[in-house]
Amino acid sequence: MKTLIVVAAASAGFCLSLPRPAFSQSGGGGAVADTSPFRALDLPAPNAYRTGSGRPGPSYWQQRADYHIVATLDPAHNEIRGREGIRYTNNSPDALPYVWVYLEQNICAPGSVTNLLNQPPLAFLGSSFDFSCQGFAGGLTLDAVRVDGKETRGEVFGTTMRIDLPVPLRTGASAQLDFGWHFAVPPQGAGRMGHDGPLYEIAQWYPRVAVYDDLRGWNHEPYIGAGEFYLEYGSFDVSLTVPSTYIVAATGQLKNAGEVLTPTQSARLRAARFTDTTVAIISKSEAGHPERTRPRTQGTLTWHFMADSVRDFAFAAGPNFRWDAASYDNILIETLYRPTATRWEEAIKMARAAIKHFSEQWYRYPYSHATTVEGPIEGMEYPMLTFVPNSPTREDQQWALSHEFGHEWFPMIVGSNERLSPWMDEGFNTFIDLAGAATYFAGTPYGDSIEVHPLHLYAEHAKPGNEQPLIEKPVEVRDLFWGGYQKPALMMQLLRYEVLGKERFDAAFREYIRTWAFKHPTPADFFRLMRDESGMELDWFWRDWIFTTSRLDQAVDSVSTVAGGSIIHLENRGTMVMPAELAITFADGTRSTVKLPVEMWNLGSRFAYRVPEQKRVQRVEVDPRRAMPDVDRANNVWPR
Repeated sequence: MKTLIVVAAASAGFCLSLPRPAFSQSGGGGAVADTSPFRALDLPAPNAYRTGSGRPGPSYWQQRADYHIVATLDPAHNEIRGREGIRYTNNSPDALPYVWVYLEQNICAPGSVTNLLNQPPLAFLGSSFDFSCQGFAGGLTLDAVRVDGKETRGEVFGTTMRIDLPVPLRTGASAQLDFGWHFAVPPQGAGRMGHDGPLYEIAQWYPRVAVYDDLRGWNHEPYIGAGEFYLEYGSFDVSLTVPSTYIVAATGQLKNAGEVLTPTQSARLRAARFTDTTVAIISKSEAGHPERTRPRTQGTLTWHFMADSVRDFAFAAGPNFRWDAASYDNILIETLYRPTATRWEEAIKMARAAIKHFSEQWYRYPYSHATTVEGPIEGMEYPMLTFVPNSPTREDQQWALSHEFGHEWFPMIVGSNERLSPWMDEGFNTFIDLAGAATYFAGTPYGDSIEVHPLHLYAEHAKPGNEQPLIEKPVEVRDLFWGGYQKPALMMQLLRYEVLGKERFDAAFREYIRTWAFKHPTPADFFRLMRDESGMELDWFWRDWIFTTSRLDQAVDSVSTVAGGSIIHLENRGTMVMPAELAITFADGTRSTVKLPVEMWNLGSRFAYRVPEQKRVQRVEVDPRRAMPDVDRANNVWPR
């Protein structure tokens, strides 16, 4: 989901360490706990499903859900009606006596948890996200529920429903779940879907099966707004009936363009697949004139879409879109926007640059198209489709558009549990967005500084008593902008540039994406794979950044002169450990820069660095580039 953003193995000389005890002692003198910052994380034991190297094991499994949906959008009555079948395949070793399904439109029901609690919107810098339905009396009505053709009743608990099966679903078997349903479309659907007059952006709109995995069994945390989604991969065959004057953009490949578009629009769409030059499928002069772009202007038309290896399906529909398209590496890039969206004429260029950057830097985009639609939603992502507003500045527009497309990698390709670990979704995505924005605006003050902005936000957001560990669930986080987005992006920046180095990090992170594409990684899988690929123990890093709110305070305590040179006495006065960089100025005016690896703190919080040059040291500064979130820079320089 969108967030706004305001407009970096080393060698050392001979070293001496001054140790401190690594074990705390009880009154009787016995060791009670390992307090070393380098102690191992307490992670789930590796097994046949998930290995100690952070990869799927020989017995790894995940469930599959294949959907067939036939639905009608009726703007005259502001209603969606649908029939749906889910072919649910049990690949687990467990026999399942019941299935859990999400009914997320019930977030707008009058008695929902969200409406009862009336929680305030979350503030994201200059924007706020209202994860309610703003008093709209909605909710999903189930007209029918069947299991393998037989009528049944599910037990509804707000946004979830449990369906007891006639007999447990055995390993390797499939069950057919069928639903009939309808609901009134909320204008503000918990900040992620809704409509603005005749423009509809529709998501969380059909019954969706919850994830059953090897770690927690059923993942059926209720949808109350702040947490996003965790879904099974499968295929979608969706037919959407809309007024004939409407244009539809959706997850999946359009299978009947000749039936819903004029020959002119169909020909333009085919041509756009083979050129990196923008093609106006519906031009500015044609937008809002259905007689020029639609096969007919009376009645309805049915749009047919199909997709595979996706975890969700969303669509947008409206009568007055402009529609631009171009190609990148045989991927169709599309932007649909209302003529009043003044920032969107450049959107096709921004969209193509985003898909190109993420594909070439990390993992090739695997789907047939990447489409973004302008509308009232502040920013939201679905497979092949994103919702993005018309932004006030060019920089904001590129960030919002690129950020939502970045979600095609996290979590649409790498399917982590957003409901529990937003830092693996929003955080990883914000991290890759930074370099994308820097590339797009290279040579401008914004482009040349954007990558350091999470660091600049540290002092404002990392406040003792208010900051929370990243590992906490998003519904429990007070400052989701920081804990879900910016802090994990800063964490990844520092891991890339200050701990592992760019080449080492990039190779490991690419392997993580490749290994877990279309699968369900956990935090432990990520930690282990990054360690395995990079060859560096990183438990100390994850503990400080994800499991705690540790703070960094590196200091130059003093400099002493000994026979043959000088010794710089460093101290780690905070609760976080990180590598250190020293800028040393000598009495003769020469300078030296030294990078010390994090192992300098192996024996305690004090470290003595013997300067190899046999010259008098005049000045020392730790972290001279100000790359680290050091909370007290007054002690970074000697002499004071």
